[in-house]
Amino acid sequence: MDPVQLSIFANRLAGICDEMGALLRASALSPNIKDRLDFSCAIFDAAGGLCAQAAHIPVHLGSMAYAMADLVEGRDWRPGDLLVVNDPYLGGTHLPDVTVVAPVFAGERLAAFTVTRAHHANIGAHSPGSMPVSKTLDEEGLVIAPQWLKREGDWQLPLSRRLAGLGEGDTLPLDVPRFADFAAQASACEAGARRLAALIGERGLEALRASLDALNTYGERRMRQRLADLADGEYRFSDVMDDDGQGRFDIPLVVTLRVQGDGAELDFTGTADQVSIAPPVRK
Repeated sequence: MDPVQLSIFANRLAGICDEMGALLRASALSPNIKDRLDFSCAIFDAAGGLCAQAAHIPVHLGSMAYAMADLVEGRDWRPGDLLVVNDPYLGGTHLPDVTVVAPVFAGERLAAFTVTRAHHANIGAHSPGSMPVSKTLDEEGLVIAPQWLKREGDWQLPLSRRLAGLGEGDTLPLDVPRFADFAAQASACEAGARRLAALIGERGLEALRASLDALNTYGERRMRQRLADLADGEYRFSDVMDDDGQGRFDIPLVVTLRVQGDGAELDFTGTADQVSIAPPVRK
């Protein structure tokens, strides 16, 4: 692909992610999103492969890149759908980080997904800010397994009322503080989906896929060139986490980087085992 056109394509994708983030920040009510900017936005292909992301929160974007394939596979996606999840065992991080996923269609063909992940101020924990020192997942708050937040454009009211802290049969004003940030994420995903659908309309779905392949090939080539610049050998680093919140101190983190030619291997032998947890109770 022509380098100039590839650069334009990459920046258009990144621009969609940036616009999603700007809309999310502007429409959210929580200071976690509006002021602390604890959110991330990205675009994925129809198989859940990462295509583009804005320069937001690294821990969000790194984990989303490996979670989406399982989240999107085997679901009956329809235009207007929104999927919501925060379960760390099924694609989330910690419970305040809630992920919302919107499909993008080219005609009747599923083409891509737009995704937002944002830190909510209240996810139902027993302490303010939903950041308790927890021993179990359920102590951290509400565990949301992957489910429809919207189905074909319609809010799924039982789940929405629960997320908003409302009773059965209550109306659902979207500015309820506990629900406003979900509405903001929905708006950001839907805006990104419209922008991406317009880009696909200009270029065609097959041209989009070819451009993504070219972009991934370019990224791999640049990475391998950078690795090839490093001297072959082993590089080792170690550090400790101060505390796990349960009285266990100096938890070791150890990594060995082995470089050979234009490839590298990361070996975490010596890093502490997972700290003690209890299995979650599904809800």
